[in-house]
Amino acid sequence: MIKGVKICGISDFETLSYVINHPNQPNFIGFITNYKKSKRYVEFNKLKNLIDLKKKKIKFVSVLVNPDDSLLEKIKNLKFDYYQLYDVSPRRTKFIRNKYKIKIISALTVKNKNDIIKYKLYEDVSDIILFDGKGYEKSLGFDHKLLNYVSNKIKIMIAGNIKINNIPIIKNLDYYIDLSGSLENKYGKKDLQKINNFLNKMKKYEA
Repeated sequence: MIKGVKICGISDFETLSYVINHPNQPNFIGFITNYKKSKRYVEFNKLKNLIDLKKKKIKFVSVLVNPDDSLLEKIKNLKFDYYQLYDVSPRRTKFIRNKYKIKIISALTVKNKNDIIKYKLYEDVSDIILFDGKGYEKSLGFDHKLLNYVSNKIKIMIAGNIKINNIPIIKNLDYYIDLSGSLENKYGKKDLQKINNFLNKMKKYEA
């Protein structure tokens, strides 16, 4: 059962304002904080101003790939509710969670069963576990049937080349849906009409 949605990779004020004020606003908005290879990366000074908008009930998520201590110190006072961590060990995840008193989305990139079951290493140090494709900025998908190996006792989020017209419906599992690339136009910019269609469509799925 779909519990809610996340829109990731927002990088401009117009899109952010539109999403925040949408009647069917998402549960989460993600900002690419340190992965400069991504076209959705937001430079620090812009990010600081961007997330200063009143977010209402939405949770702001800093998307981080193996962040070092200097970066974590730099962003610690920004108004994030979650850190979404890629390529971070369970031990360091626990350290970050405890030191910065921040909720954690542990992101696991998936190709096969062995990738999926790694969630067991993170379930005690994470608030949500995100299952994503292997492509990072390339938005690659994975076989959602592999999620049958995941316990429904944890909070789950699913990403990885999910299309508006092909939302995965997985029986016996509660999860959030995370979209980014499929909400963009051919130039890589978030498309407000696609976002509107997605948020309106997802409202009927949410528990």
